[in-house]
Amino acid sequence: MFNAAQTTSTQVNPLSVLSGINIKDKPSVRAAAEDFESVFLNNMLQTMFTGLENGGTWGSGEGAEAWQGLMINEYAQSITKAGGIGLADAVERELLALQEASR
Repeated sequence: MFNAAQTTSTQVNPLSVLSGINIKDKPSVRAAAEDFESVFLNNMLQTMFTGLENGGTWGSGEGAEAWQGLMINEYAQSITKAGGIGLADAVERELLALQEASR
């Protein structure tokens, strides 16, 4: 599963969650595709929140940046679990097509 601690101040390459998966195991392929979509959404949402004034949902104190990263990660995971933007479906199809092509 995707590690939320990686996202507090840096963006993660979405392809990193696809490395080392067993494309013959359909549940792990689906989980990897959803993780890919979560990382992608996390990167997009972090970009959207860059440059906003301090305060708001996560406050403006010492840990505001960490809370912002954690909140954005939760947004990304919630969007993915609610059906996402269709990216996980496309990634899953491609991974399964790679499996078929390797036979």
